[in-house]
Amino acid sequence: MSQQRQVYGHHIGGEWTDGSGSETFASENPATGEELARFRRATATDVDAALAAAEDAVDEWRSLSHIDRAEYLWDIYHELRDRTEELGEIVTKECGKEISEGRADVIEAYHMVEWAAANARHPHGDVIPSEIASKDAYMRRKPRGVVGCVTPWNFPVAIPFWHMAIALVEGNTVVWKPAEQTPWCGQIIAEMFADAGVPDGVFNMIQGFGDAGAAITDDERVDTVLFTGSAEVGHEIASKVGGEPGKLAACEMGGKNGIIVADDADLDVAVHSAVMSSFKTTGQRCVSSERLIVHEDVYDEFTERFVDIAEDVTVGDPLDEDTFMGPAIEADHVEKIHRHNELAREEGAEVLVDRAKLGDEEIPAGHEDGAAAAADGERSGSFANGHWVGPFVYEIDYDPDLRCLKEECFGPHVALLKYSGGMDRALEIHNDTNYGLAGAIISEDYRKIHRFRDEAEIGLAYANLPCIGAEVHLPFGGVKQSGNGYPSAREVIEAVTERTAFTLNNSTDIEMAQGLSADITTGDD
Repeated sequence: MSQQRQVYGHHIGGEWTDGSGSETFASENPATGEELARFRRATATDVDAALAAAEDAVDEWRSLSHIDRAEYLWDIYHELRDRTEELGEIVTKECGKEISEGRADVIEAYHMVEWAAANARHPHGDVIPSEIASKDAYMRRKPRGVVGCVTPWNFPVAIPFWHMAIALVEGNTVVWKPAEQTPWCGQIIAEMFADAGVPDGVFNMIQGFGDAGAAITDDERVDTVLFTGSAEVGHEIASKVGGEPGKLAACEMGGKNGIIVADDADLDVAVHSAVMSSFKTTGQRCVSSERLIVHEDVYDEFTERFVDIAEDVTVGDPLDEDTFMGPAIEADHVEKIHRHNELAREEGAEVLVDRAKLGDEEIPAGHEDGAAAAADGERSGSFANGHWVGPFVYEIDYDPDLRCLKEECFGPHVALLKYSGGMDRALEIHNDTNYGLAGAIISEDYRKIHRFRDEAEIGLAYANLPCIGAEVHLPFGGVKQSGNGYPSAREVIEAVTERTAFTLNNSTDIEMAQGLSADITTGDD
Protein backbone atom coordinates (compact mmCIF):
# COMPACT_ATOMS: atom_id res chain seq x y z
CA MET A 1 0.00 0.00 0.00
CA SER A 2 1.41 3.40 -0.97
CA GLN A 3 1.93 5.94 1.79
CA GLN A 4 -0.15 9.09 1.41
CA ARG A 5 1.94 12.26 1.40
CA GLN A 6 1.03 14.93 3.95
CA VAL A 7 -0.34 18.14 2.51
CA TYR A 8 0.63 21.24 4.51
CA GLY A 9 -1.70 24.18 5.02
CA HIS A 10 -1.59 27.70 6.40
CA HIS A 11 -0.99 29.23 9.83
CA ILE A 12 -3.81 31.65 10.66
CA GLY A 13 -4.78 33.08 14.03
CA GLY A 14 -2.49 30.71 15.91
CA GLU A 15 -3.92 27.60 14.25
CA TRP A 16 -2.86 25.28 11.45
CA THR A 17 -5.58 25.09 8.84
CA ASP A 18 -6.18 23.50 5.45
CA GLY A 19 -8.02 26.62 4.39
CA SER A 20 -11.12 26.76 2.26
CA GLY A 21 -9.67 25.58 -1.05
CA SER A 22 -8.98 22.12 -2.41
CA GLU A 23 -6.19 22.99 -4.85
CA THR A 24 -2.64 22.00 -3.93
CA PHE A 25 0.82 22.63 -5.35
CA ALA A 26 4.25 21.06 -4.94
CA SER A 27 7.64 22.18 -3.79
CA GLU A 28 10.21 20.70 -6.17
CA ASN A 29 13.96 20.25 -6.05
CA PRO A 30 15.27 22.28 -9.03
CA ALA A 31 18.32 20.02 -9.32
CA THR A 32 16.27 16.85 -9.86
CA GLY A 33 12.62 17.77 -10.29
CA GLU A 34 11.78 15.63 -7.26
CA GLU A 35 8.67 16.63 -5.33
CA LEU A 36 9.71 17.59 -1.81
CA ALA A 37 6.36 18.39 -0.22
CA ARG A 38 2.84 19.46 -1.12
CA PHE A 39 0.91 22.51 0.04
CA ARG A 40 -2.59 23.96 0.06
CA ARG A 41 -3.13 26.90 -2.25
CA ALA A 42 -4.78 29.81 -0.46
CA THR A 43 -8.05 31.30 -1.58
CA ALA A 44 -9.36 34.83 -1.09
CA THR A 45 -11.29 33.49 1.91
CA ASP A 46 -8.07 32.25 3.50
CA VAL A 47 -6.36 35.61 2.99
CA ASP A 48 -9.38 37.36 4.51
CA ALA A 49 -9.18 35.11 7.58
CA ALA A 50 -5.46 35.82 8.01
CA LEU A 51 -5.97 39.57 7.74
CA ALA A 52 -8.87 39.47 10.18
CA ALA A 53 -6.73 37.56 12.68
CA ALA A 54 -3.88 40.04 12.29
CA GLU A 55 -6.21 43.00 12.72
CA ASP A 56 -7.77 41.48 15.84
CA ALA A 57 -4.33 40.95 17.42
CA VAL A 58 -2.99 44.48 16.86
CA ASP A 59 -4.08 46.12 20.12
CA GLU A 60 -2.86 43.37 22.44
CA TRP A 61 0.48 43.02 20.66
CA ARG A 62 1.25 46.73 20.53
CA SER A 63 0.46 47.03 24.26
CA LEU A 64 3.54 44.93 25.07
CA SER A 65 6.95 46.54 25.47
CA HIS A 66 9.57 46.24 22.76
CA ILE A 67 11.53 43.96 25.06
CA ASP A 68 8.59 41.65 25.73
CA ARG A 69 7.90 41.37 22.01
CA ALA A 70 11.56 40.64 21.29
CA GLU A 71 11.59 37.76 23.78
CA TYR A 72 9.58 35.65 21.33
CA LEU A 73 12.17 36.24 18.64
CA TRP A 74 15.05 35.10 20.82
CA ASP A 75 13.59 31.59 20.81
CA ILE A 76 13.56 31.68 17.01
CA TYR A 77 17.11 33.03 16.94
CA HIS A 78 18.39 30.08 18.94
CA GLU A 79 16.45 27.58 16.84
CA LEU A 80 17.87 29.03 13.62
CA ARG A 81 21.39 28.77 15.04
CA ASP A 82 20.90 25.26 16.34
CA ARG A 83 19.45 24.03 13.03
CA THR A 84 21.73 25.89 10.62
CA GLU A 85 23.14 22.77 8.94
CA GLU A 86 19.74 21.10 8.61
CA LEU A 87 17.96 24.20 7.34
CA GLY A 88 20.82 25.13 5.03
CA GLU A 89 20.39 21.78 3.31
CA ILE A 90 16.65 22.34 2.99
CA VAL A 91 17.27 25.76 1.41
CA THR A 92 19.65 24.16 -1.07
CA LYS A 93 17.23 21.36 -1.90
CA GLU A 94 14.32 23.73 -2.42
CA CYS A 95 15.87 26.67 -4.29
CA GLY A 96 19.02 25.14 -5.78
CA LYS A 97 21.66 27.37 -4.18
CA GLU A 98 24.93 25.58 -3.51
CA ILE A 99 25.28 24.41 0.07
CA SER A 100 27.48 27.21 1.44
CA GLU A 101 24.85 29.67 0.18
CA GLY A 102 22.11 27.57 1.77
CA ARG A 103 23.85 27.81 5.14
CA ALA A 104 24.59 31.51 4.62
CA ASP A 105 20.86 32.10 4.02
CA VAL A 106 20.06 30.70 7.46
CA ILE A 107 22.96 32.52 9.12
CA GLU A 108 21.79 35.80 7.60
CA ALA A 109 18.33 35.08 8.98
CA TYR A 110 19.52 34.61 12.54
CA HIS A 111 21.79 37.64 12.25
CA MET A 112 18.70 39.66 11.28
CA VAL A 113 16.67 38.26 14.17
CA GLU A 114 19.55 38.97 16.54
CA TRP A 115 19.78 42.56 15.31
CA ALA A 116 16.03 43.14 15.54
CA ALA A 117 15.61 41.58 18.98
CA ALA A 118 18.68 43.35 20.40
CA ASN A 119 17.47 46.64 18.94
CA ALA A 120 14.50 46.42 21.30
CA ARG A 121 16.82 47.55 24.11
CA HIS A 122 18.32 50.42 22.13
CA PRO A 123 16.99 54.00 22.28
CA HIS A 124 13.82 54.59 20.28
CA GLY A 125 12.76 58.09 19.32
CA ASP A 126 14.51 61.37 20.08
CA VAL A 127 14.58 64.16 22.64
CA ILE A 128 14.72 67.40 20.67
CA PRO A 129 15.59 70.84 22.09
CA SER A 130 12.66 73.23 22.07
CA GLU A 131 13.15 76.91 21.38
CA ILE A 132 10.95 77.54 24.41
CA ALA A 133 12.87 76.84 27.63
CA SER A 134 9.80 75.63 29.50
CA LYS A 135 8.91 73.00 26.89
CA ASP A 136 10.17 69.49 26.27
CA ALA A 137 9.97 68.16 22.72
CA TYR A 138 10.12 64.49 21.74
CA MET A 139 9.71 62.29 18.75
CA ARG A 140 8.17 58.88 19.39
CA ARG A 141 7.42 55.96 17.07
CA LYS A 142 4.27 53.88 17.07
CA PRO A 143 3.50 50.68 15.14
CA ARG A 144 1.45 51.16 12.00
CA GLY A 145 -0.72 48.07 12.47
CA VAL A 146 -0.96 45.18 10.01
CA VAL A 147 2.05 44.55 7.78
CA GLY A 148 1.71 42.45 4.63
CA CYS A 149 4.93 40.67 3.59
CA VAL A 150 5.60 39.06 0.21
CA THR A 151 9.02 37.45 -0.18
CA PRO A 152 11.02 35.79 -3.00
CA TRP A 153 12.35 32.28 -3.50
CA ASN A 154 16.07 33.04 -3.82
CA PHE A 155 16.55 33.90 -0.13
CA PRO A 156 13.69 31.89 1.36
CA VAL A 157 14.78 32.15 5.00
CA ALA A 158 16.79 35.38 5.23
CA ILE A 159 14.45 37.80 3.48
CA PRO A 160 11.31 36.82 5.41
CA PHE A 161 13.16 37.76 8.59
CA TRP A 162 14.38 40.99 6.98
CA HIS A 163 10.72 41.92 6.73
CA MET A 164 9.12 40.35 9.75
CA ALA A 165 11.64 40.57 12.59
CA ILE A 166 11.65 44.37 12.81
CA ALA A 167 7.95 44.67 11.98
CA LEU A 168 7.06 42.41 14.91
CA VAL A 169 9.47 43.93 17.45
CA GLU A 170 8.12 47.37 16.57
CA GLY A 171 4.61 46.20 17.50
CA ASN A 172 2.98 45.31 14.18
CA THR A 173 1.20 42.10 13.29
CA VAL A 174 2.09 40.24 10.11
CA VAL A 175 0.47 38.37 7.24
CA TRP A 176 3.13 36.68 5.14
CA LYS A 177 3.09 34.89 1.82
CA PRO A 178 6.27 32.96 0.99
CA ALA A 179 7.25 32.40 -2.64
CA GLU A 180 5.37 29.52 -4.25
CA GLN A 181 8.69 27.99 -5.30
CA THR A 182 9.90 27.67 -1.67
CA PRO A 183 6.87 26.82 0.49
CA TRP A 184 8.78 24.22 2.50
CA CYS A 185 11.05 26.91 3.95
CA GLY A 186 7.92 28.94 4.66
CA GLN A 187 6.39 26.00 6.52
CA ILE A 188 9.45 25.60 8.74
CA ILE A 189 9.54 29.31 9.58
CA ALA A 190 5.86 29.20 10.51
CA GLU A 191 6.53 26.20 12.75
CA MET A 192 9.22 28.23 14.52
CA PHE A 193 6.77 31.04 15.25
CA ALA A 194 4.21 28.54 16.51
CA ASP A 195 6.80 26.84 18.74
CA ALA A 196 7.88 30.22 20.13
CA GLY A 197 4.33 30.79 21.40
CA VAL A 198 3.76 34.07 19.58
CA PRO A 199 0.23 35.22 20.52
CA ASP A 200 -2.57 34.16 18.20
CA GLY A 201 -2.94 36.34 15.14
CA VAL A 202 0.36 38.20 15.54
CA PHE A 203 2.04 36.04 12.90
CA ASN A 204 0.05 34.56 10.01
CA MET A 205 1.28 32.67 6.96
CA ILE A 206 -0.66 31.70 3.87
CA GLN A 207 0.75 29.56 1.07
CA GLY A 208 -0.09 30.34 -2.51
CA PHE A 209 0.60 32.19 -5.72
CA GLY A 210 0.52 35.78 -6.95
CA ASP A 211 -3.23 36.09 -6.49
CA ALA A 212 -2.81 35.50 -2.75
CA GLY A 213 0.00 38.05 -2.58
CA ALA A 214 -2.15 40.59 -4.41
CA ALA A 215 -5.06 39.94 -2.06
CA ILE A 216 -2.79 40.79 0.87
CA THR A 217 -1.17 43.88 -0.60
CA ASP A 218 -4.42 45.31 -1.99
CA ASP A 219 -6.46 44.94 1.20
CA GLU A 220 -7.39 48.13 3.06
CA ARG A 221 -6.62 46.46 6.42
CA VAL A 222 -2.92 46.34 5.51
CA ASP A 223 -1.13 49.46 6.71
CA THR A 224 2.31 48.69 5.25
CA VAL A 225 3.41 46.39 2.43
CA LEU A 226 6.94 44.97 2.47
CA PHE A 227 7.87 43.37 -0.84
CA THR A 228 11.03 41.89 -2.30
CA GLY A 229 10.83 40.47 -5.80
CA SER A 230 10.50 41.34 -9.45
CA ALA A 231 10.33 44.90 -10.72
CA GLU A 232 7.11 44.19 -12.58
CA VAL A 233 5.23 43.10 -9.47
CA GLY A 234 6.89 45.64 -7.20
CA HIS A 235 5.96 48.56 -9.42
CA GLU A 236 2.36 47.39 -9.56
CA ILE A 237 2.24 47.19 -5.75
CA ALA A 238 3.88 50.58 -5.29
CA SER A 239 1.52 52.18 -7.81
CA LYS A 240 -1.60 50.80 -6.13
CA VAL A 241 -0.46 51.58 -2.60
CA GLY A 242 0.60 55.07 -3.61
CA GLY A 243 -3.03 55.85 -4.40
CA GLU A 244 -4.27 54.81 -0.95
CA PRO A 245 -3.91 57.58 1.65
CA GLY A 246 -2.15 56.46 4.81
CA LYS A 247 -0.82 53.22 3.35
CA LEU A 248 2.87 52.63 2.68
CA ALA A 249 4.89 50.23 0.54
CA ALA A 250 8.61 49.50 0.74
CA CYS A 251 9.61 47.48 -2.32
CA GLU A 252 13.07 46.15 -3.18
CA MET A 253 13.18 44.94 -6.76
CA GLY A 254 15.60 43.88 -9.48
CA GLY A 255 18.69 45.34 -11.07
CA LYS A 256 20.91 45.44 -14.14
CA ASN A 257 23.97 45.80 -11.99
CA GLY A 258 27.42 46.80 -13.18
CA ILE A 259 31.04 46.58 -12.08
CA ILE A 260 33.55 49.20 -13.21
CA VAL A 261 37.08 47.85 -13.59
CA ALA A 262 39.30 50.93 -13.71
CA ASP A 263 42.66 51.23 -15.46
CA ASP A 264 44.50 50.93 -12.13
CA ALA A 265 42.50 47.94 -10.87
CA ASP A 266 44.13 45.02 -9.08
CA LEU A 267 43.11 42.35 -11.59
CA ASP A 268 43.20 39.54 -9.04
CA VAL A 269 40.55 41.42 -7.05
CA ALA A 270 38.69 42.44 -10.21
CA VAL A 271 38.34 38.93 -11.66
CA HIS A 272 37.47 37.38 -8.31
CA SER A 273 34.83 40.04 -7.64
CA ALA A 274 33.34 39.74 -11.13
CA VAL A 275 33.06 35.94 -11.00
CA MET A 276 31.38 36.07 -7.59
CA SER A 277 29.02 38.84 -8.69
CA SER A 278 28.04 37.20 -11.97
CA PHE A 279 27.74 33.51 -11.15
CA LYS A 280 26.97 33.03 -7.44
CA THR A 281 23.42 31.73 -7.00
CA THR A 282 23.55 31.03 -10.76
CA GLY A 283 23.15 34.76 -11.30
CA GLN A 284 19.77 34.65 -9.56
CA ARG A 285 20.33 37.46 -7.09
CA CYS A 286 18.77 40.87 -7.49
CA VAL A 287 22.30 42.24 -6.99
CA SER A 288 24.03 39.91 -9.49
CA SER A 289 26.20 41.72 -12.03
CA GLU A 290 25.24 41.38 -15.69
CA ARG A 291 27.49 44.22 -16.96
CA LEU A 292 31.28 44.39 -16.58
CA ILE A 293 32.56 47.83 -17.63
CA VAL A 294 36.31 47.47 -18.17
CA HIS A 295 38.91 50.09 -19.08
CA GLU A 296 40.66 49.49 -22.39
CA ASP A 297 44.11 49.38 -20.74
CA VAL A 298 43.22 46.25 -18.74
CA TYR A 299 40.40 44.90 -20.91
CA ASP A 300 42.31 42.15 -22.73
CA GLU A 301 43.94 40.67 -19.63
CA PHE A 302 40.78 40.93 -17.54
CA THR A 303 38.68 39.35 -20.28
CA GLU A 304 41.08 36.46 -20.79
CA ARG A 305 41.17 35.67 -17.10
CA PHE A 306 37.42 36.07 -16.57
CA VAL A 307 36.60 33.90 -19.59
CA ASP A 308 39.01 31.17 -18.45
CA ILE A 309 37.15 30.87 -15.15
CA ALA A 310 33.70 31.14 -16.72
CA GLU A 311 34.55 28.24 -19.03
CA ASP A 312 35.60 26.09 -16.10
CA VAL A 313 33.49 27.20 -13.11
CA THR A 314 31.87 24.17 -11.49
CA VAL A 315 28.18 23.64 -12.20
CA GLY A 316 26.86 20.65 -10.30
CA ASP A 317 24.95 19.09 -7.44
CA PRO A 318 24.25 22.01 -5.08
CA LEU A 319 24.67 19.71 -2.07
CA ASP A 320 28.28 19.06 -3.10
CA GLU A 321 30.72 21.35 -1.27
CA ASP A 322 32.81 21.68 -4.46
CA THR A 323 29.94 23.08 -6.54
CA PHE A 324 30.04 26.77 -7.40
CA MET A 325 26.79 27.03 -9.39
CA GLY A 326 23.65 24.98 -8.90
CA PRO A 327 20.56 24.82 -11.12
CA ALA A 328 18.15 27.56 -12.08
CA ILE A 329 14.95 27.66 -10.06
CA GLU A 330 12.51 26.26 -12.65
CA ALA A 331 12.11 25.31 -16.29
CA ASP A 332 10.39 28.57 -17.27
CA HIS A 333 13.30 30.53 -15.90
CA VAL A 334 15.80 28.47 -17.89
CA GLU A 335 13.86 29.39 -21.02
CA LYS A 336 13.89 33.05 -20.01
CA ILE A 337 17.69 32.95 -19.66
CA HIS A 338 17.99 31.34 -23.09
CA ARG A 339 15.83 34.11 -24.58
CA HIS A 340 18.10 36.78 -23.11
CA ASN A 341 21.15 35.00 -24.50
CA GLU A 342 19.56 34.86 -27.95
CA LEU A 343 18.65 38.55 -27.72
CA ALA A 344 22.31 39.41 -27.14
CA ARG A 345 23.28 37.43 -30.26
CA GLU A 346 20.61 39.22 -32.30
CA GLU A 347 21.93 42.60 -31.13
CA GLY A 348 25.46 41.85 -32.30
CA ALA A 349 27.21 40.25 -29.34
CA GLU A 350 30.40 38.29 -29.84
CA VAL A 351 29.90 35.27 -27.60
CA LEU A 352 32.99 34.33 -25.60
CA VAL A 353 31.51 31.61 -23.37
CA ASP A 354 28.37 29.63 -24.13
CA ARG A 355 27.64 26.99 -21.54
CA ALA A 356 23.96 27.91 -21.41
CA LYS A 357 22.93 24.43 -22.52
CA LEU A 358 25.19 22.14 -20.54
CA GLY A 359 26.46 18.90 -22.00
CA ASP A 360 25.46 15.60 -20.43
CA GLU A 361 28.94 15.22 -18.99
CA GLU A 362 28.54 18.48 -17.02
CA ILE A 363 25.29 17.50 -15.31
CA PRO A 364 25.70 15.38 -12.18
CA ALA A 365 24.43 11.80 -12.28
CA GLY A 366 20.79 11.55 -11.27
CA HIS A 367 20.16 15.22 -12.07
CA GLU A 368 19.34 14.99 -15.77
CA ASP A 369 18.49 18.13 -17.67
CA GLY A 370 14.73 18.62 -17.74
CA ALA A 371 14.57 20.34 -21.12
CA ALA A 372 16.74 17.67 -22.76
CA ALA A 373 14.81 14.83 -21.16
CA ALA A 374 11.52 16.31 -22.30
CA ALA A 375 12.83 16.63 -25.85
CA ASP A 376 13.90 12.99 -25.79
CA GLY A 377 10.63 11.85 -24.26
CA GLU A 378 12.44 10.54 -21.21
CA ARG A 379 10.46 12.12 -18.37
CA SER A 380 8.70 9.65 -16.18
CA GLY A 381 7.19 9.30 -12.75
CA SER A 382 7.32 12.25 -10.37
CA PHE A 383 10.74 13.45 -11.52
CA ALA A 384 10.74 16.39 -13.93
CA ASN A 385 14.57 16.42 -13.98
CA GLY A 386 16.86 19.33 -13.21
CA HIS A 387 16.82 22.89 -14.48
CA TRP A 388 20.41 23.33 -15.60
CA VAL A 389 22.07 26.34 -17.17
CA GLY A 390 25.68 27.51 -17.32
CA PRO A 391 27.58 30.77 -17.89
CA PHE A 392 26.97 32.88 -20.98
CA VAL A 393 29.55 35.63 -21.52
CA TYR A 394 29.73 38.03 -24.43
CA GLU A 395 31.38 41.27 -25.47
CA ILE A 396 29.51 44.01 -27.24
CA ASP A 397 30.09 47.65 -28.15
CA TYR A 398 28.19 49.91 -25.81
CA ASP A 399 25.05 51.39 -27.31
CA PRO A 400 22.39 53.03 -25.15
CA ASP A 401 19.64 51.42 -27.26
CA LEU A 402 20.67 47.79 -26.72
CA ARG A 403 17.99 45.81 -24.91
CA CYS A 404 20.51 43.19 -23.79
CA LEU A 405 22.19 45.92 -21.70
CA LYS A 406 18.90 47.24 -20.32
CA GLU A 407 16.71 44.26 -19.42
CA GLU A 408 17.38 42.14 -16.36
CA CYS A 409 18.03 38.47 -17.15
CA PHE A 410 18.38 37.17 -13.57
CA GLY A 411 20.81 34.48 -14.61
CA PRO A 412 24.48 33.83 -15.49
CA HIS A 413 24.30 36.19 -18.48
CA VAL A 414 27.21 38.65 -18.57
CA ALA A 415 28.17 41.46 -20.94
CA LEU A 416 31.74 42.76 -21.23
CA LEU A 417 31.89 46.44 -22.19
CA LYS A 418 35.18 48.19 -23.03
CA TYR A 419 35.51 51.88 -22.19
CA SER A 420 38.19 54.47 -22.73
CA GLY A 421 38.83 57.72 -20.90
CA GLY A 422 38.15 58.47 -17.27
CA MET A 423 35.42 58.07 -14.71
CA ASP A 424 33.04 60.32 -16.64
CA ARG A 425 32.70 57.67 -19.34
CA ALA A 426 32.66 54.74 -16.93
CA LEU A 427 29.87 56.30 -14.87
CA GLU A 428 27.91 57.28 -17.99
CA ILE A 429 27.78 53.61 -19.04
CA HIS A 430 27.21 52.36 -15.49
CA ASN A 431 24.28 54.70 -14.85
CA ASP A 432 22.66 54.10 -18.24
CA THR A 433 19.98 51.77 -16.94
CA ASN A 434 16.51 52.20 -15.51
CA TYR A 435 17.58 50.14 -12.53
CA GLY A 436 19.69 51.30 -9.57
CA LEU A 437 20.25 48.53 -7.07
CA ALA A 438 23.91 47.50 -6.70
CA GLY A 439 27.29 48.07 -8.26
CA ALA A 440 31.01 47.98 -7.59
CA ILE A 441 34.23 49.67 -8.60
CA ILE A 442 37.61 47.98 -8.67
CA SER A 443 40.35 50.60 -8.35
CA GLU A 444 43.43 51.51 -6.33
CA ASP A 445 42.62 55.24 -6.56
CA TYR A 446 40.58 56.53 -3.63
CA ARG A 447 39.39 59.50 -5.72
CA LYS A 448 37.78 57.17 -8.26
CA ILE A 449 36.31 55.07 -5.47
CA HIS A 450 34.78 58.08 -3.73
CA ARG A 451 33.44 59.45 -6.98
CA PHE A 452 31.76 56.12 -7.69
CA ARG A 453 30.30 56.13 -4.17
CA ASP A 454 28.85 59.60 -4.71
CA GLU A 455 27.77 59.47 -8.38
CA ALA A 456 26.78 55.88 -9.12
CA GLU A 457 22.98 55.80 -9.21
CA ILE A 458 22.55 52.82 -6.89
CA GLY A 459 21.45 52.01 -3.37
CA LEU A 460 24.26 49.52 -2.66
CA ALA A 461 27.81 50.53 -3.60
CA TYR A 462 30.93 48.41 -3.16
CA ALA A 463 34.63 49.05 -3.73
CA ASN A 464 37.15 46.28 -4.39
CA LEU A 465 34.47 43.73 -3.56
CA PRO A 466 31.78 41.77 -5.35
CA CYS A 467 28.50 43.68 -5.60
CA ILE A 468 26.70 40.86 -3.81
CA GLY A 469 26.43 40.25 -0.11
CA ALA A 470 24.80 42.30 2.62
CA GLU A 471 25.33 42.96 6.29
CA VAL A 472 22.03 42.97 8.10
CA HIS A 473 22.56 46.23 9.99
CA LEU A 474 22.93 48.18 6.73
CA PRO A 475 19.98 49.28 4.59
CA PHE A 476 19.33 47.09 1.55
CA GLY A 477 17.49 48.56 -1.40
CA GLY A 478 17.80 50.59 -4.55
CA VAL A 479 16.79 53.66 -6.51
CA LYS A 480 15.05 54.25 -9.84
CA GLN A 481 13.17 51.09 -10.89
CA SER A 482 15.00 49.00 -8.31
CA GLY A 483 12.99 50.21 -5.37
CA ASN A 484 10.98 52.76 -3.48
CA GLY A 485 12.18 51.85 0.00
CA TYR A 486 14.28 49.57 2.14
CA PRO A 487 12.30 46.60 3.47
CA SER A 488 15.09 45.43 5.78
CA ALA A 489 17.26 46.28 8.76
CA ARG A 490 17.32 49.75 10.26
CA GLU A 491 15.57 51.49 7.39
CA VAL A 492 12.51 49.25 7.50
CA ILE A 493 11.62 50.89 10.82
CA GLU A 494 10.60 53.92 8.75
CA ALA A 495 8.04 51.82 6.88
CA VAL A 496 6.49 49.95 9.80
CA THR A 497 6.19 52.80 12.32
CA GLU A 498 4.71 56.28 12.43
CA ARG A 499 6.34 59.24 14.09
CA THR A 500 4.55 61.34 16.64
CA ALA A 501 6.09 64.71 17.53
CA PHE A 502 5.17 65.32 21.18
CA THR A 503 5.60 68.65 22.97
CA LEU A 504 5.06 69.08 26.72
CA ASN A 505 4.65 72.42 28.44
CA ASN A 506 6.16 72.45 31.94
CA SER A 507 4.95 75.98 32.73
CA THR A 508 1.57 77.32 33.78
CA ASP A 509 2.00 79.97 31.10
CA ILE A 510 1.60 79.27 27.39
CA GLU A 511 4.44 80.54 25.25
CA MET A 512 4.52 79.85 21.52
CA ALA A 513 7.40 79.24 19.13
CA GLN A 514 8.36 81.65 16.33
CA GLY A 515 7.20 84.57 18.48
CA LEU A 516 3.53 83.76 17.90
CA SER A 517 1.40 85.69 20.36
CA ALA A 518 -0.40 83.59 22.94
CA ASP A 519 -2.55 86.53 24.06
CA ILE A 520 -6.29 86.09 23.72
CA THR A 521 -8.22 89.27 23.06
CA THR A 522 -11.97 89.76 23.27
CA GLY A 523 -14.40 92.51 22.47
CA ASP A 524 -14.21 93.72 26.07
CA ASP A 525 -10.54 94.54 25.54
